[in-house]
Amino acid sequence: MKSNRITIYLLSAMATILPTGCGHSHEEHHEGEHHHAEEIVLDEHQMEEGGVVVETVTPGDFRNVVKVGGKIISPTGDEQTIAATASGIVNYVNTSITEGTAVGAGQTLVTISAKKLQDGDPAIKAKIEYEAAKREYDRANELVKDKIISVKEFEQIKMQYETAKMIYEAQTGHLTAGGVAVSTPMGGYIKSLIVAQGAYVSVGDPIAIVSQNRRLQLRAEVPEKDYKYLKNVGSANFRPSYEDKVYKLSELNGRIVSYGKTTSEDSYYLPMTFEFDNIGEFVAGSYVEVYLLTQPRKGVISLPKSAIVEDQGIYHVYVQVKGEKGAFMKREVTLGQDNGERVEIVSGLKAGEQVVARGAYQVKLASASGIIPEGHNHQH
Repeated sequence: MKSNRITIYLLSAMATILPTGCGHSHEEHHEGEHHHAEEIVLDEHQMEEGGVVVETVTPGDFRNVVKVGGKIISPTGDEQTIAATASGIVNYVNTSITEGTAVGAGQTLVTISAKKLQDGDPAIKAKIEYEAAKREYDRANELVKDKIISVKEFEQIKMQYETAKMIYEAQTGHLTAGGVAVSTPMGGYIKSLIVAQGAYVSVGDPIAIVSQNRRLQLRAEVPEKDYKYLKNVGSANFRPSYEDKVYKLSELNGRIVSYGKTTSEDSYYLPMTFEFDNIGEFVAGSYVEVYLLTQPRKGVISLPKSAIVEDQGIYHVYVQVKGEKGAFMKREVTLGQDNGERVEIVSGLKAGEQVVARGAYQVKLASASGIIPEGHNHQH
């Protein structure tokens, strides 16, 4: 029996399905249609445009995963934002400063200079305005004694003088040869640098965030039914609710702090706490998806999550046809554990096969856009 093989050629506008081996009879077609398969063919340019990357199926270590909810925790008052106290160009005192650098309380982080700006240096302007207000105040102080001006008028002049004085002292109190110095409000570590060297800032703009604690905590809430896995958990991955990226505690110098052996009266969850470096854009108090990683199992076939295509509850991958680069067959697979990055394949694949690891969705679109030519749709 000759098998009926259909090849999809992806063109610029759509893919066209062309039959191969068209010399078979109508009866042969019906007899073999249960073995019918579709081959999706892409040339090198189409694979590059679609970001198609192929991976060889290789059994290896895979950690069992328990997916739970959790939260990022930071002590109250642990962080403070350093804001600009003047408008101008930012110059970091230590140009090699990076996220994670230790800083002391009162340490000058940046200077802000407006000397070369069109509007002039605000510190100089504040000094001129203060001196003018002081002269006016001294004059009014004598005039009000002689009742030449009213007490109300004097109070207005006095208020203008005190305002100018306050602005001047705020500027000159931190004025250096390089500009207005901005210091860290507390000792700790630089969590994030918001403004780059040489950038312009206005008064009140955030420059950096300082954290007293270089470490954050990740608290996973584990259902009672999964308690048996806790003693075998070695690490965890987590995905914050505000982004798609999955973070690995192994890359953040993470470690297990503790796990609860009893539940609280108002909860059926066991807390498991991790600690990791507080570097990056983590939002304390935010909820996360946590993937608890147990000790690895050996000889497990797994693929990146991007390789899996779901269609009405059925999962598929695209396997490269042996000896034909750019030719792929759709194949159903059964999934197992998911660690947030890779998915265990329980059945449907074997070692050595080539599978689309990235760009599977583009291959699916190529297949879906195909049209079967007239004369090859049979009615039963």
